[in-house]
Amino acid sequence: MYQIDINNPVHIHFIGIGGISMSGLAGLLVSRGFTVSGSDRADSEILDGLRAQGVRIFIGQGAENISDDIDVVVYTAAVHPDNPEYAECVRRGLPMMERAALLGQLCKFYKRAIGVAGTHGKTTTTSMMAHILLAGKKDPTISVGGVLPSIGGNLRIGNGDDFLFEACEYTNSFLKFFPTDEIILNVEADHLDFFKDINDIRNSFAAYAEIVPEGGHVVINGEIDNYNEIIKNVKGEVITYGMKEGGDFDYTAGDITFDNMGRASYTLVRKGVKGIRITLGVPGIHNVSNSLGAVALASALGLTDEEIAEGLVSFTGTDRRFQKKGEVCGVTIIDDYAHHPTEIAATLATARKYQSGKLWVVFQPHTFSRTIALKDEFVNALKAADAVVMAKIYAAREVDTGEISSYDICEELQALGVESYYYDTFDEIENFLLKNCVNGDLLITMGAGDVYKIGEHLLGD
Repeated sequence: MYQIDINNPVHIHFIGIGGISMSGLAGLLVSRGFTVSGSDRADSEILDGLRAQGVRIFIGQGAENISDDIDVVVYTAAVHPDNPEYAECVRRGLPMMERAALLGQLCKFYKRAIGVAGTHGKTTTTSMMAHILLAGKKDPTISVGGVLPSIGGNLRIGNGDDFLFEACEYTNSFLKFFPTDEIILNVEADHLDFFKDINDIRNSFAAYAEIVPEGGHVVINGEIDNYNEIIKNVKGEVITYGMKEGGDFDYTAGDITFDNMGRASYTLVRKGVKGIRITLGVPGIHNVSNSLGAVALASALGLTDEEIAEGLVSFTGTDRRFQKKGEVCGVTIIDDYAHHPTEIAATLATARKYQSGKLWVVFQPHTFSRTIALKDEFVNALKAADAVVMAKIYAAREVDTGEISSYDICEELQALGVESYYYDTFDEIENFLLKNCVNGDLLITMGAGDVYKIGEHLLGD
């Protein structure tokens, strides 16, 4: 496989450059003097940012975008051999690699490569870790799977020893990385269009944990079922965290309290000894757990308790993670990226601490395969809302085979006595909400697709 030399810049072309991870990697290489070009299916603010850095962007993908001066091509897992640019690169015999392979190669150029993995919570925990490293003046390079306001986007170029990134398990991408230190937040059923079952997923996480070398650290949520199976072959130090009563964890939280915005404060308990008081800048009990993972690794890397506390209180969230978009006619509109049942349950539990009016959820399922595999779990999580409006499934990389519809979830919620509706279009949903939401209500647009546009339209953005 082609090997990137970060000290020897060449021309790299990205097929699918507009993705949150691809754009971050492209920006990182631009900062190192590489010539970067790329294509995507539609324009976006992310692409505008890359243009401003001198990246040549093509909207639409065609063989004509592949110029003679390209040295290597990077593509996403969503790009298939029938893609015209991919096919042209093969015809020309150009070196090619997946996004994950590129990230893995970049890991090797840093003293510490910190990967944050888990079925959910990766973006938030990576962002927490980023704030802690910045509070500790570590000058890290950061690649996060969302827009982090404190770094002005999804990428920060640092001159320090640390490379912090999200490690996604889909298509076993994270097995191509070379982290020296890891956080494993949770291991649950997801991406069942790729994995056979939960045991297949657990085996992948075990292989990921095994990558860490001697002298490194694997911080793992001790509440994961039989977590010892996942860390049994780890060569580095294993550190556990958790919140379950009676659990034996290296790090836990005591004396948890919440303010009127649902943001927690807690006493850090390290190996049974009470320590510093920590206050979070983001709401939800699930974020106490996320923060413990970041605290445990930061402590292992030598950050002080004061730096850790400063970093955590300064983190007030990333875009699309319980993000307050505004208010219209007394209705508060929140947007959240939750697209897995556990994430939905956590978001709705947080919302209950946030408001006292009617709780509305507009949910857009993400991919047909996930909706089929987790339909019952989606119903169980969504029933915590007062009213649910279902949007069409966001297909992403998949094709509709007719096996599942959002209306199926709507019907099951109605059978449980939950006020639930389904509409084909965003316009219909927006008109319905304008007629039915009233002063004091809380409306959450939820999902990993483009459902956020509904809230923005209601606010007139």
